[in-house]
Amino acid sequence: MTATPFLAAMSILTRSNIAPMFDPAEFVRIGTDTITPLAWASVLVFIAYLAGVISLRRRRKKWNAASSISFLLGCAVWFFVTGTSMNGFADSLVSVLIFQQLTLLVFVPPLLLMGSPGRLLLKAMPHTGLGGSILRAALGAYRSRTAYVLLHPIMVIVVPLIFFPALYFTDAISLVLALPGGHAMLLTTILVFGTIAAAPLWARDPLPRTPSYAVRLVEVFVEIQIHALFGLILILGDGDLFSWYSGDPSGWDLTRAADESIGGTLAWSYGEIPLLIVLAVTLSKWRNRDMKTASRRQEAEDAELDEYNAYLAAQARAEERRPSTR
Repeated sequence: MTATPFLAAMSILTRSNIAPMFDPAEFVRIGTDTITPLAWASVLVFIAYLAGVISLRRRRKKWNAASSISFLLGCAVWFFVTGTSMNGFADSLVSVLIFQQLTLLVFVPPLLLMGSPGRLLLKAMPHTGLGGSILRAALGAYRSRTAYVLLHPIMVIVVPLIFFPALYFTDAISLVLALPGGHAMLLTTILVFGTIAAAPLWARDPLPRTPSYAVRLVEVFVEIQIHALFGLILILGDGDLFSWYSGDPSGWDLTRAADESIGGTLAWSYGEIPLLIVLAVTLSKWRNRDMKTASRRQEAEDAELDEYNAYLAAQARAEERRPSTR
């Protein structure tokens, strides 16, 4: 599924004149003019996480290094897409904006969630003073009706529907980008709701509600179809879908249709990689659970059979010891 759109994007780049003039370093330049408040938020979040890990180490409490690495990678990717010069290119290239959205929706949340920030908060935060107040607030939010509603399985489907087909094909994306700070608000909202939607699929922390394996498979399958349909429409489009991105992007020697095709290719390939991983992991966990259940059931049945056989043997011995009435 992912090979065809990837090859299509490479073909588009080859046919255009963007390749000779394209300097990858321009997309990852970091400076005072590129770091946004959302990028600074990724730094603050990681510092808070690191402080929690250090606090546990000082108290000689163990913490999984893999969780720390996962959270670090999540914050690094979060910073990469919101704190480099790439952020500025999103104003003229819809493909860059789609790359940002996909990264914050399907790549960053899993990495953050696998870092188990909830468990770290409970273990590292002091239970008195300000720490106690923070813990009570966190537990209150965790047990709230709002959290229960937001973690409904339907959110996994609703969130990508809103942030891709609904946002783009109604051209609401142009209205959002026209607002002062609209781009930053959009990316922030995507990151927040992307994390909420990803929690039932990726979180290692306990949640107020957890969907069954069957429901998870349905969610992932539907989201894959959303990305595929969205990407296909962009790939086949004629370049005039969005008023904000009207006309060919200046300075790129690239048509708007090619730009949209690259964005569609990303949605159809890059955006589906985490979903395919979830699909494979969910199937594997479901199979393992069923095998363990079947094994426990077989052990119970064998124990019952052994008990019944022992009963029959005891009855037979009793019959043998019973004196004859003849």
